[in-house]
Amino acid sequence: MRIPGGYTSVDAERLVTEPVKESVRTPFARDRARVLHSSALRRLAAKTQVMVAGEADFPRTRLTHTLEVAQIARELGEALGCDPDVTEVAGLAHDLGHPPYGHNGEAELDRLCASIGGFEGNAQSLRVLARLEAKVLDADGRSVGLNLTRACLDAACKYPWQRREGTVKFGCYADDLPVFDWFRQGAPPGRTCLEEQVMDWSDDVAYSVHDVEDAVHAGLVPLQAFTSAIERDDLVAIAQQRFGSSEGALAEALERLIGLEYWPSSFDGSMGDLVRLKTFTSYLIGRFSVSAQVATQVGYGSDRLTRYDADLIVPEEVRHEVSVMKAVAVKYVMNREGAEGEYARQRERIAELVHALVLDEGRALEPWLRPAYQSAPTDAERLRVIIDQVASLTDVSILDWHRRLCR
Repeated sequence: MRIPGGYTSVDAERLVTEPVKESVRTPFARDRARVLHSSALRRLAAKTQVMVAGEADFPRTRLTHTLEVAQIARELGEALGCDPDVTEVAGLAHDLGHPPYGHNGEAELDRLCASIGGFEGNAQSLRVLARLEAKVLDADGRSVGLNLTRACLDAACKYPWQRREGTVKFGCYADDLPVFDWFRQGAPPGRTCLEEQVMDWSDDVAYSVHDVEDAVHAGLVPLQAFTSAIERDDLVAIAQQRFGSSEGALAEALERLIGLEYWPSSFDGSMGDLVRLKTFTSYLIGRFSVSAQVATQVGYGSDRLTRYDADLIVPEEVRHEVSVMKAVAVKYVMNREGAEGEYARQRERIAELVHALVLDEGRALEPWLRPAYQSAPTDAERLRVIIDQVASLTDVSILDWHRRLCR
């Protein structure tokens, strides 16, 4: 087994030992292939990013966003010395647990299963990787999901803790603790590895830039609005409320961005404006990624950095720039007129479907989940299987399920 430099045989271990089919690929390259070929990844093609999946051809879906995160993470991680397959796996896997309707669907599922530990997209991603995907069974015939290496599971874990008081985000449900404890062996409690930090920053970079690109292309962001002091103040206030930092620092960040020579001043869908918009997104991604690479190497040196050798350093002024970019999508897309009505219909659809599946007592579940429901000894465990089913659906398939079961 060929293990890349900077990693150990412990990093390359799998929960269930498998025969090595060939020695050409590293264990991490095999992990990358497993996630790329997973059904959970394919389903992201019909799940919401910010614009509802299927409404138009141009905007990102959760899948295209995931592929972009994986590409940014691969390049940034490799520049720092991380194995590129590990950081790419983290990028490919980071949203696998997201339900239909994005964060709106996530919030509704969390409300519906508050009594059994809640729902969190990142905890669900671990469940998908280590339980729900069909790839490897243990000696007792139970699925261990894709059976990824310890290093790749750790890199995909954004929040290495269970749900706890005062926090909204978490990365593990109680019944997934055995695999969580296994891949976290030797890791500092509550700290994420460098590969995860690279993925997390790549996620921020990708959606802060691409959500704005999609919104401009869809005509939701009036670029002339950035000449208005009132509009700029509103964006700064949204960024401050959502992401913290001082209003002064955020205002300076917005002014820096608007002052960039490649900041778009108009968009009419012409080839010239499409090129200018693409130039804008390309330069910003480079700006945000390279700044983190350089700052980290200044802080830790230019030698190979992996796992817990270092923490990613992102300059504060760059974090502020990303925050105001996120605020653009919040103001013009998420808070656009009519959006809240659609969000309410989405939440109602999810709640009605969960209720119908509970009353149905597992009969309508797909064959891969039905045995888990039938063997579950408690109502709580049966509800968790129902939540697994609903979370696996797409923005498209949930409409069909709702029509069939919620008449």
